[in-house]
Amino acid sequence: MVWILLVLLYGLLKGSREISKKKAMDKNSVMEVLFTYTLISFILVIPQVKNAGGMELRFYFYIALKSFFIFIAWICGFKSLKRLPVSVYGILDLSRVLFATFLGVIVLGEKLNYWQIAGLIIVCAGLLLLRFKPMPLRRLFNVQEDSLIAGNPSEHYGKNTYAAVIYISMALISCILNAVSGLMDKILMKDLNSSQLQFWYMLFLVIYYSLYILIKREKISFSILKNGWMWGMAVMFVIGDKALFIANGMEGSRITIMTIVKQFGCIITILGGKIFFNEKNTSYRLFCALVIIMGILFGILFS
Repeated sequence: MVWILLVLLYGLLKGSREISKKKAMDKNSVMEVLFTYTLISFILVIPQVKNAGGMELRFYFYIALKSFFIFIAWICGFKSLKRLPVSVYGILDLSRVLFATFLGVIVLGEKLNYWQIAGLIIVCAGLLLLRFKPMPLRRLFNVQEDSLIAGNPSEHYGKNTYAAVIYISMALISCILNAVSGLMDKILMKDLNSSQLQFWYMLFLVIYYSLYILIKREKISFSILKNGWMWGMAVMFVIGDKALFIANGMEGSRITIMTIVKQFGCIITILGGKIFFNEKNTSYRLFCALVIIMGILFGILFS
């Protein structure tokens, strides 16, 4: 089915974007990357403006609401990704599977057969094996014993534990809002075309981030334009979202199956973690990826 291939493309590009985000924020601040990435993505979709008109007034409100959800989700997600290791941040993948599936079943009335439920369980199991690694919250921020405040180590540890809870909470908020946005995509694409949704969605995002920068008086350096990771991330985002919007508008497409297929991007994240961040246990993680792929195949073959 074409819509499954489009979602598969989205998943692969999303996995590549996660690596690009982390690398881009090594050179620039969160808001520099976030604002410039959004602005460039909008510029790339401007040619679609000729097909973006003709909507009823209510759809502008719905798209503005969707964009606001993503506006908050990206701020939370980018800030947590900057502070958390990629492997810890990856727990979002599991959370998105659960939240998106829940919304698809409860709100849209989608149903999963026994094979698809088995596929979802296998995907979740693979993601848990891939992401779960017990560690003290202190290690999330690479706090060493000799860096503790002299004479009162418990105070420093407490501050870092509190910070870890904050950033993990932000990551989960990002996950929930992204799942709600995905649900809105499916509903809106029943009445809109992909150009209408993508153009106005990106325009509202640029407006929101521009207002945020003005109110917070954030500084944006022109050096951000030399950050190649940010440019690649913008191109992948536009192509991936276009594919996802088209898939959402196709007859027979289902959020529950889409959610499973999107997890194929974990392969890119695993390989990227090894190549760009020198992460360990690649063989074990590839085994986990095979488990996830098996779950995806269950979901596709019996859909």
